[in-house]
Amino acid sequence: MARMTLDQKLAVLSDAAKYDASCASSGGQRRDSRDGKGIGSTTGSGICHAYAPDGRCISLLKILMTNFCIYDCAYCVNRVSSNVTRARFSPEEVVTLTLEFYRRNYIEGLFLSSGIIRSPDETMADMVRIARMLRTEHHFRGYIHLKTIPDAAPELIEEAGLYADRLSINVELPTDRAVKDYAPEKDPAQIRRAMADVRLKREAGKERSFTGKRPPRFAPAGQSTQMIVGADGADDTTILRTSTRLYSGYKLRRVYYSAFSPIPDASAALPLIKPPLMREHRLYQADWLLRFYGFEVDEIASATSGGNLDLEVDPKLAWALANRHLFPLDVNRAEREMLLRVPGLGTKTVGRILSTRRHRTLRYEDLRRMGANLKQAKPFITLLDWRPRALSDVADLRARFAPPPEQLALF
Repeated sequence: MARMTLDQKLAVLSDAAKYDASCASSGGQRRDSRDGKGIGSTTGSGICHAYAPDGRCISLLKILMTNFCIYDCAYCVNRVSSNVTRARFSPEEVVTLTLEFYRRNYIEGLFLSSGIIRSPDETMADMVRIARMLRTEHHFRGYIHLKTIPDAAPELIEEAGLYADRLSINVELPTDRAVKDYAPEKDPAQIRRAMADVRLKREAGKERSFTGKRPPRFAPAGQSTQMIVGADGADDTTILRTSTRLYSGYKLRRVYYSAFSPIPDASAALPLIKPPLMREHRLYQADWLLRFYGFEVDEIASATSGGNLDLEVDPKLAWALANRHLFPLDVNRAEREMLLRVPGLGTKTVGRILSTRRHRTLRYEDLRRMGANLKQAKPFITLLDWRPRALSDVADLRARFAPPPEQLALF
């Protein structure tokens, strides 16, 4: 096989990394300057965009160290039996790429994942070596996210946490049964043990010794995971229950959902058609309700059909429509927990409502100025100068919010 150039490796291994959903794309338009015309590019090889907790957009070099893999996970395009172009970076090449991209102000950090070559320990050791060289030899202070390998020795994952800002370990699929069916080389129990070890190391890193000295920081940006949606038969309620257990048991920062995409030469056990991307979007919305709005899984599940979220309306609106007996809600008197359940009212808007109504009675225009989505909210609230009246009792209220019928093309 002909030896690949660094550019060729980057093209192969950045494309292979696109299936990892642990960085969110900024969704920029497809403008590209690689033809020599113009300045800048939003979609160059290896560059993805993620968002910091404060809302800043961060550019990351997102690559696989290699797409060679000794495992044969049915849903993975890089599995050992897959007929794809293979490439591999050396640790020195990854370090060089990261530093050169950073010096040119293309990126602010590195997102590194990998297929498994020879053994989990050897692969993880190379990834740790990359992070160690960046931090200790080149004094790199940018963001580093390592997708760790759960079967690797605990001491390697522990060392990775000393250099990386965030660690992530994929649970792969929502149920243990699905992991055993589609990824037989992977052990769900071992994945959970690795996640538990990361949690314990993070907690230990926050404790001071009896002299008042803190231990070295360990993965200060926390850990995350990813689940593939639609490869197995798990419904959305099952997926959300798994996410809830992961958040509570391992203190995860994020659970990412990745809609299954059919791959070449796939197993006959996998579906031939990918699930609608809207399903992935609805799962993220439901995940947000669980984390920031005080919803329980059972509440969200009560508004589902057959365990799956409504694709036409968002989960919060679906819950409100299924619980019309609780509405309309008096915005000037309702408690915070109920205000958060009103469609169209976000956490910031509810905070402004609670702060302002201590001093005066709120009116319709006040909510508009606070940023409320009144198109969704007005059938579910009452104010000093607003009552839904006709909107509150119509049987076809859901039809007002559902998207209009769409004429499908034959070809």
